[in-house]
Amino acid sequence: MPKAKKKGILRRTTGRLARMMLTITLALALLTTAQVLVVRFVNPPFTLRMAWQWAKDVSASRPYLRPAYRWRNLDQISPYLQRAVLASEDQRFADHCGFDFVEIRNAISELFQYQRLRGASTITMQVARTLFLMPSRSVSRKLGEAWYTVLIELLWDKRRVLEVYLNTVDWGRLTMGAEAAAKRYFNRSALDLSREQAALLAAVLPNPHRWEPQRPGARVKFRVQHIIEDMDKMPLL
Repeated sequence: MPKAKKKGILRRTTGRLARMMLTITLALALLTTAQVLVVRFVNPPFTLRMAWQWAKDVSASRPYLRPAYRWRNLDQISPYLQRAVLASEDQRFADHCGFDFVEIRNAISELFQYQRLRGASTITMQVARTLFLMPSRSVSRKLGEAWYTVLIELLWDKRRVLEVYLNTVDWGRLTMGAEAAAKRYFNRSALDLSREQAALLAAVLPNPHRWEPQRPGARVKFRVQHIIEDMDKMPLL
């Protein structure tokens, strides 16, 4: 086969592949944008993580234990808990664009200085991975998390981000969201949480399956003290 003909076939094949990749990319961009836009107006009945756990249990012929999950609007959640979660998880939430570059820089500095890796996830990033992504530590999931974070910040306001976070965050013991956590740990509604109860709930969030607000250890008590000190600095949205 003449070289010119081979080059022509190669160019056409490369062109078709490029068009196919562009089509797939655009389709994924439209699909993910639609997902995020829907959740701006519709309270999600479940998260992708819940669906993933259900699928695993069904495939393994295990009974699925559905987490307690009761949606509450932001105005139905104690301002103490709103401030406590911001103080604990994301103190620059109201000001950043989904990525806290101060925390990212600090995390990188600690990695080089102490060989210790810590997270620098914002509340928006946590919502992105909890609601839309399956649990994994792959590079593709990190890229997906960044993409969804950008979409959430573009399409939602900060109140909606905090509302979705407070309703979908894992509080351990098959407990999802502020209302379920308030009922399970303190036998009251999320709206009626006291300052100390809110700080206890926020303090266990980094490790809700090992720490419990009802039986706080020394580390949780230390965190509670600092959260209470910082709560009044956090603005209500």
